[in-house]
Amino acid sequence: MRYLAGIAAIMLAGGCDRVGDAVATVAYADVITGCRVTDGDTIRCGGERIRLLAIDAPELPGHCRPGRRCAPGDGAASAASLAQAMTGRLTIERAGEDRYGRTLAMVAGDSGDLSCWQLGRRQAIYKPAWDNGGRVAHACPLLTD
Repeated sequence: MRYLAGIAAIMLAGGCDRVGDAVATVAYADVITGCRVTDGDTIRCGGERIRLLAIDAPELPGHCRPGRRCAPGDGAASAASLAQAMTGRLTIERAGEDRYGRTLAMVAGDSGDLSCWQLGRRQAIYKPAWDNGGRVAHACPLLTD
């Protein structure tokens, strides 16, 4: 039911793309508070670690494990971009957990969907294999092509 409410909100809002200076309003079913940025694709809200769905952001210096192909770019700039987007009332649509026990989710604030925000600012790359149900592709299709 919450998934449908989130999808309905995206559809009513027309996605999460910027048109000029207007930002489409996106809200998901549950409100989250006390959030802070961990890195460009992960936040912590209280005791819950939340990994933004379907994106991979550059790692902070020293965090890319040997043998792993990490997203290109500046991890500090990506984290700063995400922090900039986390304004207003934050809402969440949970989609499961990853192998590290983090919540996989779509999160939105005054700036729209945070995965779309990061993709639109080229602070993360889209990972179709990580897009549970194509939710991010649906929410920001111009950014995931």
